[in-house]
Amino acid sequence: MQYDVTTPAAYLAVLEDDWRKEQLLTLRRLILELGPELKENIEYKMLAFGDGQKNLFHLNAQRHYVSLYVGNIEKVPGAKTLLEGLNLGKGCIRLTKSKDIAQTGLPTFIQRVIDIHRQGGEVDC
Repeated sequence: MQYDVTTPAAYLAVLEDDWRKEQLLTLRRLILELGPELKENIEYKMLAFGDGQKNLFHLNAQRHYVSLYVGNIEKVPGAKTLLEGLNLGKGCIRLTKSKDIAQTGLPTFIQRVIDIHRQGGEVDC
């Protein structure tokens, strides 16, 4: 779903208070904890996290899942193993209600994306 908002606070305010908001907030906290230097903003009507010049992650609550967009998943070493059991696209990880983020390799995957960025690399399409 797309929300016509201009700030992260406005985005969070318009989310329905259901499992999608809970999943999205869990991912948001994880990204901000692992990458405290990342700035939260809005891009493409979604939450985005980057360094002020380039965004590494986008988060969005869809009707049936929460999407985490990361560019090209295959550019992250070990991604297929870390994300096993999750619904994946080329640059999208779709999380459903039944997925416990802490029980997946997603925290390690997010850390690897941040580490690649810190080392000057990229995971863009």
